[in-house]
Amino acid sequence: MSAMQGQGPSAAGRIGVIRAHSDGADRLLAADEPLAGLQRRCGGAVPGPIAVPALLALVRRVRRTRQAASRTIHSVDEGRPVSAWAVVAPAGEGTAIELSRWRQAEEPLAESPPPEGLLRQLAEAEILLDEAQRVIAAEVRAADLAGLAAALDAGRGRFWTDFVTVERVSDHMTARQGPLHWQLLDDAPFTVAGSARTWRARILPRMQGGFELLAIPETIEALPEAPDDTQGAGAEPASPEQGWNRLLGRDLAPALRQPITRIIANAETIRTRLAGPLADEYAGYAKDIAEAGRHLMSLIEDLADLEAVEAPGFAPAPDQIDLADCARRAAGILSVRAQERGIVLKTPDSTVRVPAIGEFRRVLQVLLNLLTNAIRYSPEGSAVTLEAGEREHGAWIAVRDEGQGLTEEQAARVFDKFERLGRSGDGGTGLGLYISRHLARAMGGDLVVTSAPGEGARFELSLPQSSAAPRAD
Repeated sequence: MSAMQGQGPSAAGRIGVIRAHSDGADRLLAADEPLAGLQRRCGGAVPGPIAVPALLALVRRVRRTRQAASRTIHSVDEGRPVSAWAVVAPAGEGTAIELSRWRQAEEPLAESPPPEGLLRQLAEAEILLDEAQRVIAAEVRAADLAGLAAALDAGRGRFWTDFVTVERVSDHMTARQGPLHWQLLDDAPFTVAGSARTWRARILPRMQGGFELLAIPETIEALPEAPDDTQGAGAEPASPEQGWNRLLGRDLAPALRQPITRIIANAETIRTRLAGPLADEYAGYAKDIAEAGRHLMSLIEDLADLEAVEAPGFAPAPDQIDLADCARRAAGILSVRAQERGIVLKTPDSTVRVPAIGEFRRVLQVLLNLLTNAIRYSPEGSAVTLEAGEREHGAWIAVRDEGQGLTEEQAARVFDKFERLGRSGDGGTGLGLYISRHLARAMGGDLVVTSAPGEGARFELSLPQSSAAPRAD
């Protein structure tokens, strides 16, 4: 039994710094008590693979990115919740670990705190914030948050608390002061105009600065109503393809999103051993289930986008934007993913400005898709370059990688719907580039590729040029 058992939180608070270190295979080589005891009671050994899921996730990130990180970690020790402030730094091929503020509750835990991966699966909106909690970009998936999505898009640069009502702290916030410290707002309930549900704000600090805000619903969204079949007798019937897209994107997507999210969340709970010790092969099975669920979720989200861009009258908003700024923001969002594969992202200098006309949210969506593909298909240790400029009749922004490139025949097919170029098992849906070109042309521009085998690929988004200064975000 742990030396902490029966002493309570006050005694736990007197424990000093707990030190440990791991190797390049994420094995705990040595650890002070009480971490060593927790490691053993979680089914591990010293030395042995790290058996505390939250600590393992943090150690893996630091080892891969070679950047120090810190956060509060949670675990369960013989039914009682344990938390500690963890600081992990690169050390040789492994990491150096320091834990402080070790706390163990006296009462058994009714429900273990969810890991970050689980929270991301439950979230129905993800909002990127700067260091002052001002909105940079947002991805909103819930139908009842459509009003919030539009407000966030129009109000980038404002505090996120301007767009919601935070129930327990709103009386203490003003527009002049901005929001409270992020730790006081983490897990705070809030409501949104147009949504009958109550939401919770989970705020995650980002290694490169700023925060990610996850909007977690407290209730599951109701399933959609049956489609309206009361068309007039003279109405023109939809084509089979239009009807199929409408069925998948509008009617099935909302109904499928919640059960698939639950499948992913439960698989992650098993994989991270939050439900108890588990043999490695079964943890591997759970990982495969979670990855398959994410692939299916990605397909559903792409189908919903497909319906939107192919709908009659679809017209993105003509914003005044800065393409160089869009490039820097997209690179910032995907910087951790690139670092994990050892890929360097090169962006335009902070002084570069390339004014253009296009919907900011849609331009960022196109860039994130191009950049995700470039990171996915580039060799480790290579570079992906984002560049932007102007020409006589418009502005352009390009993503250039150092991958294997495309043949002339592949380049001609790469924008086709559901085209995968023979790839399988890479997490793609074959819709991203099709949707991206559709968005580019809807904004009055185009998306093209130039490539040759062995020389990488260069995807260029062109947009109408703006003579006005981009709006300040």
